[in-house]
Amino acid sequence: MRCHVLCALYLTATLGWGASADLRLIQAARGQDEASARALLKQRVDLNAQQGDGTTALHWAAHHGNATLVDLLIRAGARVDAANDLGATPLHVACGNGSGAMVERLVAARANSNAKLLNGETVLMTCARTGNAAAVKALLTHGADAKVSEPEHNQTALMWAIAQSHPEAAALLVEFGADIKARSRSYSQTVVGEQTQRSGREELNYNVMRGGSTPLLFAARAGDAESAKLLLAKGADANDALPDGTSALTLAAHSGHREVALALLDKGANPNDLGIGYTTLHAAILRSDLTLVKALLAHGADPNLRMTKGTPVRRNPTDFMLLAPLTGSTPYLLAAKFVEPEIMQALLAAGADPKLTMPKGATAVMLAAGMDTRNVDDRRGINVIDYGKPEPDSKVLPAVEIAFKAAGDANGVNNEGDTALHAAVTHRYEGVVEFLASRGAGLNARNQAGLTPLGTLTRRRGNERQPVSAATASAVYVAPATEDAATGRLAEILRKHGAEN
Repeated sequence: MRCHVLCALYLTATLGWGASADLRLIQAARGQDEASARALLKQRVDLNAQQGDGTTALHWAAHHGNATLVDLLIRAGARVDAANDLGATPLHVACGNGSGAMVERLVAARANSNAKLLNGETVLMTCARTGNAAAVKALLTHGADAKVSEPEHNQTALMWAIAQSHPEAAALLVEFGADIKARSRSYSQTVVGEQTQRSGREELNYNVMRGGSTPLLFAARAGDAESAKLLLAKGADANDALPDGTSALTLAAHSGHREVALALLDKGANPNDLGIGYTTLHAAILRSDLTLVKALLAHGADPNLRMTKGTPVRRNPTDFMLLAPLTGSTPYLLAAKFVEPEIMQALLAAGADPKLTMPKGATAVMLAAGMDTRNVDDRRGINVIDYGKPEPDSKVLPAVEIAFKAAGDANGVNNEGDTALHAAVTHRYEGVVEFLASRGAGLNARNQAGLTPLGTLTRRRGNERQPVSAATASAVYVAPATEDAATGRLAEILRKHGAEN
């Protein structure tokens, strides 16, 4: 923010002060040389001289928070509303610094509390974003308009305070009449590019809706629970939603802000809203939030609703997303996929159907065993080289055990003929392989590529541990696996239970 209102100031300082005006007072203020400033004032130099970008001595004094210099200049008659080339007055500078004392000093000297930058940003917006409650209060008590929005995005000071999680400033703005139901401008953005299904993201070239946020939606995204509770108490709609259909509740859960989500639930937010293509329960499972999952179920969340589409795509994202191939997932299938045994149990207790499958036939047992998970990603599709590690066998096994116990079947087959055992073998989950083999899993089941689980140990797709199917066997080179210790142990387990190549 300092740079926003003072960039031109610093640039001019480096390029020279200009030749026509007497800028000695500005130089003194910039260097906080109070003695020189006093001497220059006695010489009656121009108090309001401006350097190349329009900055005055008072701008510099306010920037440094030098109360002595500010008082000295104001008493001598400096213009408190002098604006630089960006439209910034000394009050903007003080607000950008979050200096409550300086803001109070300037408004007491009748600085314009509704001053705007050329882009429409008011001093109140600047103060709201930096969050000093004393500064915000000083502006409001001196006539600042809490309802004004900037022209480009139609955002208000209240939105800015909440976006930066400044609940005390937000409360003051609400007290002084800020519109709690104001909405920022919405617009359509075209996403252009190509991404394959193998990457786990939808093919691009389509329009997505951006913007359209209310203060409550800003609170849901930023995690400002205190402001969210205040807005709800003042009448904000707990079922508010973005133009793309994302409800405030799902936005809070997806952003990892449980306290905001709980506040919304307490005010009647609908946990089964599918406007964005998935429910809040899906989002809570994505964030591994067992506490929120239980709260959602207690408030009537349906554990059997399916995803209808994935998270709107950003270019090269590394954040939490429900990827397009997960479309069709119930919360229970998602929990199995993400290896969340405690969440799986909570969902089963709430009535989740353990026998539902993915559109291509994958069961919960298969998903827990690693079906449709690439070795280079974790279960949520995030590249493990930079962000994590694949789940170890010891973590996967409890999820597989729960899924098997609930469904009573280890022999589910997807539309490419792969089974849970195929998946477990390709991911080298020795404990899971032993468990499935001892529970009647089909040891000699062949997928459409003609491979049994044992066969996948000697034929794997490149360097990715993914079952080879008829759809991929002819399209990619299948390299022989290294006969390492893990391969040997897995082969021994399978042969012990009667497996054949």
